[in-house]
Amino acid sequence: MKLYSYVLRRDFGFAPNPFYGFCTLATCKPSIRGGASVGDWIVGTGSAAYGLQHRLVYAMRVTEALTFQEYWDDQRFLNKRPNLRGSRKQWFGDNIYHHNPKSGRWIQENSHHSRETGRAFKVNLDHDTQTDRVLISDDYVYFGGSAIAIPAPFNRTENALWKNGAGHKANFSEDYADRVVNWLRSLQAWGYAANPCEFAKWEW
Repeated sequence: MKLYSYVLRRDFGFAPNPFYGFCTLATCKPSIRGGASVGDWIVGTGSAAYGLQHRLVYAMRVTEALTFQEYWDDQRFLNKRPNLRGSRKQWFGDNIYHHNPKSGRWIQENSHHSRETGRAFKVNLDHDTQTDRVLISDDYVYFGGSAIAIPAPFNRTENALWKNGAGHKANFSEDYADRVVNWLRSLQAWGYAANPCEFAKWEW
């Protein structure tokens, strides 16, 4: 079992998308999406921009991995297709990539990662699709804007669960990772526990 950790610089409920009984990582973080295996854990910690640095925003155990096309076609994840006229959850749907059946080219649905006009945003498309893999979890906790404190043993600079800056860290020892998972399993909340940070800022 491997443990990945990174800072969630933006929290719209898009990456990850914690809605409808699954936490999915389908956009951004191509290195994690390409490297993580089923059974590995991913931890997202808070950003200083939200005043949540060194706090736990979410944690997910990878229980499945699909290609973008498989994700798009899977009936379980139809609710995760974006609907910009729908609810907040629908607005930030992350099921946005699939192939044109004739040309084989990528289609980027009108979404949080497309342009305001609905046209594809090539920078985001190229970045996201460099790893054709979606990580899925039905074993997760998501605190969003109510991110919780990380315990002192995992919050010391020299032995921190969190990572400063961009990228991710995954050089944790097996013993350290096991202790983190034991802490996560001790939490009273599980699943979708609170709204994303950005929900409070949006007018609907």
